[in-house]
Amino acid sequence: MASLRFASPRLRNYFKENYIPQVCEALLCGLLATCPEDPLKYLEEMIIAIMENGLESLLWDICIDPSMKPKIRRLSETYLEQLFGLDDQLMTPELMIKACTFYTGRLLKTHFCIWRETMTPRTNEVEILAEQMERAREYDNFRLQKCVFHHWHSYVKHQKEQRKDILQRIQQIIYCRRLVTILIKWRDKAKQKYKKREDELMLKHELQFKKWKSKVKVNVNAKEESISPEHCVSEVSLISEIPEFDISEFPKRALLQIFSNLSLRDVVICSQVSRSWLLMTQMSSLWNGIDFSTVKNIITDKYIVSILQRWRLNVLRLNFHGCLLRLKTLRSVSLCRNLQELNVSDCPTLTDESMRYISESCSGVLYLNLSNTTITNRTMRLLPRHFHNLQNLSLAYCRKFTDKGLQYLNLGNGCHKLIYLDLSGCTQISVQGFRNIANSCTGIMHLTINDMPTLTDNCVKALVEKCHRITSVVFIGAPHISDCTFKALSNCDLRKIRFEGNKRITDECFKLIDQNYPNINHIYMADCKGITDGSLKSLSPLKQLTVLNLANCVRIGDMGLKQFLDGPASKKIRELNLSNCIYLSDASIAKLSECCSNLNYLSLRNCEHLTDLGVEHIVNIFSLVSVDLSGTDITNELFCKGSPILEHLDVSYCPQLSDDIIKALAIYCISLTSLSIAGCPKITDTGMEMLSAKCHYLHILDVSGCILLTDQMLEDLKMGCKQLRILKMQYCRLISMKAAKKMSSIVQHQEYSSADPPLWFGYDCEGKPLTEQQDTTPFKDLELTMKESTYSSEEEVV
Repeated sequence: MASLRFASPRLRNYFKENYIPQVCEALLCGLLATCPEDPLKYLEEMIIAIMENGLESLLWDICIDPSMKPKIRRLSETYLEQLFGLDDQLMTPELMIKACTFYTGRLLKTHFCIWRETMTPRTNEVEILAEQMERAREYDNFRLQKCVFHHWHSYVKHQKEQRKDILQRIQQIIYCRRLVTILIKWRDKAKQKYKKREDELMLKHELQFKKWKSKVKVNVNAKEESISPEHCVSEVSLISEIPEFDISEFPKRALLQIFSNLSLRDVVICSQVSRSWLLMTQMSSLWNGIDFSTVKNIITDKYIVSILQRWRLNVLRLNFHGCLLRLKTLRSVSLCRNLQELNVSDCPTLTDESMRYISESCSGVLYLNLSNTTITNRTMRLLPRHFHNLQNLSLAYCRKFTDKGLQYLNLGNGCHKLIYLDLSGCTQISVQGFRNIANSCTGIMHLTINDMPTLTDNCVKALVEKCHRITSVVFIGAPHISDCTFKALSNCDLRKIRFEGNKRITDECFKLIDQNYPNINHIYMADCKGITDGSLKSLSPLKQLTVLNLANCVRIGDMGLKQFLDGPASKKIRELNLSNCIYLSDASIAKLSECCSNLNYLSLRNCEHLTDLGVEHIVNIFSLVSVDLSGTDITNELFCKGSPILEHLDVSYCPQLSDDIIKALAIYCISLTSLSIAGCPKITDTGMEMLSAKCHYLHILDVSGCILLTDQMLEDLKMGCKQLRILKMQYCRLISMKAAKKMSSIVQHQEYSSADPPLWFGYDCEGKPLTEQQDTTPFKDLELTMKESTYSSEEEVV
């Protein structure tokens, strides 16, 4: 067996590849353990079983009965490899003997050494102990030195930091002292400069006022003196010396700019001046837009037809608002085949038949206003058939079409390009009608539905199911709209919302605005009683908000406004209307002046807790263009000094104001265009004289209830305020009827009454305050003044 260890490699490989040692081991182990009676037959059966199971799964005990298998762990996979010499392992019996001998000797040596050390007596224990004690002392001294050094290091570090802090404080004190010195010098210089500016303004004002008085005196003397013939001859000679100037020499672009600002009536009058003026009025660009509504009471149908026939190729915009026209005249609109904008609102004679003629010829119309007309479903059928590019449609107060008419909008090419839709007052529209609009006009961006008490949340839900591009909604006079509408509009990117007089809207809607409309810039929520300070807190994170109108929201107070101003929304706010928010006081106005540096329009009408202390902070808002402080308890005119660009001012029903505020306006606010001082009984002709001498751009003036004003005021206005268009002087008992009639021929609109002021003005005919028993203010008049304040400047421009 052992000779195979040195056999040829071929023979050794043959044994390994055919598992011969394993087969022999299994058979021998089976014979040894089983001891069968017929060994040959047993071997034959076992060989057959091994062949069936395969050689790969062959084990040494495969031929042993399971009940007879030994329960000891084998040390090797097979022992016959060693017998046949096929094992390639380095472990041999000789090596095992050597390893065992080495391990026994090593163990013996280790135990002997330990025994020797234990049994040998120690002779130098005293020396070792002394050495260990010396080491312990050194270590203890080292620890003490380390502790002392650590404390010393901490002390030195603390001293250095303390000296450093002291040095920094000294430097900071020196720096602050230097800043204080600089600020004191700057303040003194600013005071000197401000005083110098004040003196210059006062001097300039006095010089201009003296010049004004001399001019008034000359005009009075000229009226009293009769004009001599020599004087007339001299005037004729002077006039003859003035060189002639022909306006037709202006460039065409300048002429177009001049005549485009005139009404149709004025253009017609200019065409009759001369032949050159007639040629100037015949510029084709001048007739791109024709507004017949301004001359609807004087123009004839024949003249309208002739104008449309002549300029049919140039007309792009037509306005027939409120015109009473015949069918033939309306048919002539069809001649203008390039028409893009058509306004036939409030035309009682407009019918479906006339709209048929217009729609068949003017297919390029983009803007169509049919509000307050008698159109029916027949006209609704024409819109998608002919006006394929229609973008702006107004059906306000058209009550003769039905839900079926709205269904027609989806016929043919449909009105799929519609962007603006006005359905105000169309109370006949149901939820199905709004669903029809959603099916046909999915691109609506601007939606206006005013004066519609039948409008509900379900109507809005039906509309926004498919109209996801809505950016602005106007629901004024829709009392049944609630917070659910804002949930329905959450899929839209709203930029502008307008609600008024709604009691079902609460603070919850403003939370939805904060969550769903981060880009909103215009919020108009006037007269919504359910809005509290929580709403303003929800609006504070809106970074794009520029217009906020919460007039008549009486539950808003200082806390809500302060929370709103603490957020980023105050940085861009440009218009703020808090009229009749009676809980606001001076504290919130002080915060307002700090945060709203870009504010242009501010209304604090009827904020009764506002005093001069709060108004003084308004002077720090240099960007103000319009201020409304009517109905407040102010007596100070200081805010005028910080508003050089102020154009609109309303301080009506502030009975403590006197001529001082008029003088301040005349000095600092010469760009004023609108002024209301109604209900200020201390204003006199002296103050109005200064106003007339300096504020030459005044267009609107309300002096109702100024009982001390006389006819002299009107004379001053004639000379100084030549651009005055609207004049209100109710309850001015010292102004005569004769002078008022003369003034009415100069201004476009005038209101005059010489009666005593009513009791709700708060004072009698002599300007004395009424007692509480006499002061019976009518609620209707009060509501009227409150309602006027809810409109913002942007809406007035529109």
